Formats: sequence, structure tokens, C-alpha cells
Amino acid sequence: MKMDIEKVARLARLELSEEEKETFGNQLEQILTYMEQLNRLDTAGVEPTSHAIPVYNVFREDEVKPSFLQEEVLAIAPDEEDGHFKVPRIIE
Repeated sequence: MKMDIEKVARLARLELSEEEKETFGNQLEQILTYMEQLNRLDTAGVEPTSHAIPVYNVFREDEVKPSFLQEEVLAIAPDEEDGHFKVPRIIE
């Protein structure tokens, strides 16, 4: 379990203490145990659902609204290049 926590932390670029690894490992174990209980339930005849309650289309019409000027936004950016935010590369 500790190896799984370390792998997820590495993928998320998180540095976890040993105490945090232990805590998250216990929480993950509880989640997996609960999922095992759910998997043992007889769901034959139960219609699949994506939501517990009915969900209706909540789309709205697009509206043009005032926005910030590009220069204002880039002025507070940590770094910019050619009119765009410049961020550190994360894909190796």
C-alpha cells in the first residue's frame, strides 16, 4: 500500500512525510475495503444510474461580458512570453 501512495504522490508531484503516507495509506485501505463490500452486493435488476437524483440540462446561452485586458493580466503573471503565460514544463 505504501508503494501505491508513493507512486500517486510522485505522479501528483507531492512530497509527503512518512506520517502522511501512513495516514493516506490507511484511508485508501478503508476505501478499498468499502468498495469490496459494494462489489459483493447483488445488483441484478438494478438499473444503472449516473446521478442519484434527476439532472436536467443546465446550459445557458453564451453572453459576451466585459473581461480583463490581456496586458493587465500578463502584468501580474509570474512569467510571460509572446503574449502568453509561461509555465514550467511538466512533461518529461
